[in-house]
Amino acid sequence: MPTAPDADPQGPGAASPRLGDGTGDFLKALASETRQRVMALFAGNAELTVGEVAQLAGMGQSTASEHLALLRRGGLLVSVRDGKAVRYRADTNRIIEHMDALKDYLLRCCPPAGCGGGQGC
Repeated sequence: MPTAPDADPQGPGAASPRLGDGTGDFLKALASETRQRVMALFAGNAELTVGEVAQLAGMGQSTASEHLALLRRGGLLVSVRDGKAVRYRADTNRIIEHMDALKDYLLRCCPPAGCGGGQGC
């Protein structure tokens, strides 16, 4: 579960805001254009196996498996066992949590002009 930034900077000596580990993993998972393409396969609540992702993305099954693992670790996908197969789908609730944590971090780190860094900006 993502954590909110650790500090609210109040001046030059204040601690810098930080992203929680979960949100950092979320950003790392999305940093790859390939993983962005893989993630797009899950639009519309699609549930896909590793083999289906590999076929649709035009990559080997082991490569697809590695990308799916990073997306799952980043909180973008959840996996569910379906008999012998493992099906993946977007984890919408965790995606929203990570987006909220990122927004909070950015507002604390780099508030818009005229904004004191509060969440109401």
